[in-house]
Amino acid sequence: MPLYLSRFSYTPETWARLIVHPEDRAKAAEAYIESVGGKLHGFWYAFGAHDGYNLWEAPDNVSMAAVALAISGGGALGSFETTVLLTVDETMDALRKAERVRYRPPGA
Repeated sequence: MPLYLSRFSYTPETWARLIVHPEDRAKAAEAYIESVGGKLHGFWYAFGAHDGYNLWEAPDNVSMAAVALAISGGGALGSFETTVLLTVDETMDALRKAERVRYRPPGA
């Protein structure tokens, strides 16, 4: 199954609610991905541009998109970005296929 890396940031209102009522949101994230046949591999909070990161496994892009849309539509996050991760073998295949793509730069 494909792997996905998500970066998220809570709204100030969400942080305020979590301060008053602390909650392990990894358990919620696990339930969301399992509902589409996937698996949560990790949930981390961080300092910096994003409040947290998730590593997910999902059956396909549509399943992961469904989870991302449901989470984003919930209103607790200020941002939610997901990156599809490629294995080394997938990247090697892409490199071999790239040779057959006849790219032409603009104006050339």
